[in-house]
Amino acid sequence: MSQLIPVILSGGSGTRLWPLSRTLRPKQFLNVTPGGTLFQQTLQRLKGLNPAGPVVVANQDHRFLAGEQCREVGVQPQVIILEPVGRNTAPAIAVAALAALAGSTGIDPVLLVLPSDHVIDNLPAFEAAMRAGQVAAEDGKLVTFGIVPTRPETGYGYVKAASRPQTGLASDVAQFVEKPAAAVAEAYLRDGSYLWNSGMFMFKASVFLAELARHQPAMDSACRSAWQAATRDLEFVRLQADSFGACPADSIDYAVMERTDLAVVVPLDAGWNDVGAWSAVRDLHAHDEQGNAAQGDVLLEDVRNSYVHAEQRLVALLGVDNLIVVETSDAVLVAHADRAQDVKHVVDRLKGAGRAEALQHREVFRPWGSYDSVDDGERYQVKRITVRPGAKLSVQMHHHRAEHWVVVSGTAKVRIGDVEQLVTENQSVYIPLGVVHSLENPGKLPLHLIEVQSGAYLGEDDIVRFEDRYGRA
Repeated sequence: MSQLIPVILSGGSGTRLWPLSRTLRPKQFLNVTPGGTLFQQTLQRLKGLNPAGPVVVANQDHRFLAGEQCREVGVQPQVIILEPVGRNTAPAIAVAALAALAGSTGIDPVLLVLPSDHVIDNLPAFEAAMRAGQVAAEDGKLVTFGIVPTRPETGYGYVKAASRPQTGLASDVAQFVEKPAAAVAEAYLRDGSYLWNSGMFMFKASVFLAELARHQPAMDSACRSAWQAATRDLEFVRLQADSFGACPADSIDYAVMERTDLAVVVPLDAGWNDVGAWSAVRDLHAHDEQGNAAQGDVLLEDVRNSYVHAEQRLVALLGVDNLIVVETSDAVLVAHADRAQDVKHVVDRLKGAGRAEALQHREVFRPWGSYDSVDDGERYQVKRITVRPGAKLSVQMHHHRAEHWVVVSGTAKVRIGDVEQLVTENQSVYIPLGVVHSLENPGKLPLHLIEVQSGAYLGEDDIVRFEDRYGRA
């Protein structure tokens, strides 16, 4: 068997699980289901396949989220490739294939391409299907994995097998089918040769690249140019922006799989869920006798078939049925469960209005930790800052604001001008406007402090960085 390299696709715009998911923290990085984030679950379910380190393809704005979540579960990627702009799955897989070949001298690895936001309940069935797929990939096939349908679903595309699908065997692909109408989906279910299109694939790196060059030469050329001119940045590789930006945008289905004569499909019946809406999240949680599922501080009185996610405060429901309620620090969603797929329309309106709630949470994550904007007004802003053990913010200064830091717990190493000092619980320091300063957590426990900013302008872009261990200076 050839070396197996997972390719983890970690894009996403954070629309379908709003308000918990946002553009800067999409659903794969959230704890919306038991067992860790969806991204981490994707990494961990691969252990039984004994793969090499994964190649992760991520939005450049998510680079530190991806890196930190890999570290939390003890996975060391071969590389985290940063896309300067989204170009759909075909280009993302192409640059991952180039990276895999570059890191596997003299070896033509088999790539297992996985979205990072799926749930798989039956791990042995998943592993068995992957091994069957690898046999076909070793034989030069482009393998897609088709989910054995359990209902006449209209929200998924379908793959029609040339012969009736059998567990553990690959069948030639007869046709890829778009999302069908309800009556057509019912006919597909009765037919038995149609499978849901999972978005998971397996093939040799060289075979995929050869088929891409054959069917999409402009895409192949742009991806090679972007990879050849890429630059290393810490643990990341940044694709050359102009070359990748000029690449045609298309999915692997349209660009390659629907055009090639090498496509085969392996059936997968492993409790798959793409977590595409809040109604899908509801289905993944334990229910009470009334069909309700809840997370957080929730009180239900005469409520049925509803899902409630509470993050910051008590949420109470009374006398309702079939609702989705999601509460965060800065937004609340109340929706009929039958309209859960339409949450993206709300996000579109927020983006059109320039609302920050579509982009990021009140709590913003950084490579060193996070900050939460707890209050603001004219000429002041209050933040709660958490710094991970051993982490350090950049050496920086501000032109328009001064800052007061009050340590709540932990120990801070603070530099103000040329003076460095340790600041412990219940102690505070003042950083005047225009003075170079830095903040570090030298301890083994998280550092928590309150920051009070005051000044004429309090925007995040009023930062001049002089040194930064995360490459942002």
